[in-house]
Amino acid sequence: MLQARDERTLLRCGTAGAVLFVAASLVIGSLRSGHDPLSHPVSSLATGALGWAQAVNSGTSGVLIASFAFGVRCALLRLGGGWWVPGLVIAVGIGLIGAGFSPPDPSGGASVVTAGGILHQVFSVVVQLGLPAASWVLGRLLWATEEPWWAAYCYATTAVAVACLALASLGFLGWSDLEPYAGLYQRTALGAGFGWLLVISLFLRSARFSRAFQVRVRTA
Repeated sequence: MLQARDERTLLRCGTAGAVLFVAASLVIGSLRSGHDPLSHPVSSLATGALGWAQAVNSGTSGVLIASFAFGVRCALLRLGGGWWVPGLVIAVGIGLIGAGFSPPDPSGGASVVTAGGILHQVFSVVVQLGLPAASWVLGRLLWATEEPWWAAYCYATTAVAVACLALASLGFLGWSDLEPYAGLYQRTALGAGFGWLLVISLFLRSARFSRAFQVRVRTA
């Protein structure tokens, strides 16, 4: 079992990883000529002159989020939670690392599909599905405490992320009504997921989480 100080340090990694990925992606996107966040996927930031910056951003954020998962594991042990939530968070971290260092294929045109591009897509899917899955599982765990609003927040995060991912996927596949806003839908889904990581990293360090733990112990 980690000491309390080490656990809190690992939980802070979740805050840092979520903020870093979103903030750096916004900055890189604003500096990239011709980038349209409404229609272009986040993956497109990893191509071109500033692709190296997005790769470093994704890899660093992935390491922080994977580290955060071990803090989550220690915190949720008090609620009787298993490895599902931290395991999914680790998968998100690994997905970010893999997506950062597997260069995507350029979007648009008759570009050649490469092994690196396929790997990038696989790792990206792990990230995009891992976040709402982790949120859903944590919601089920928190529902057993006297903190149902936190469970509802987790469920709402999952619903928003999954719905927006579905819209983004249809847009990227060429659905004419959704294609101009596919990038926005994807960013909304990722924003909900990384926002959840940020909020949960703060919640797990709070006195409110300690009360939820005490309630679970009394009613177990």
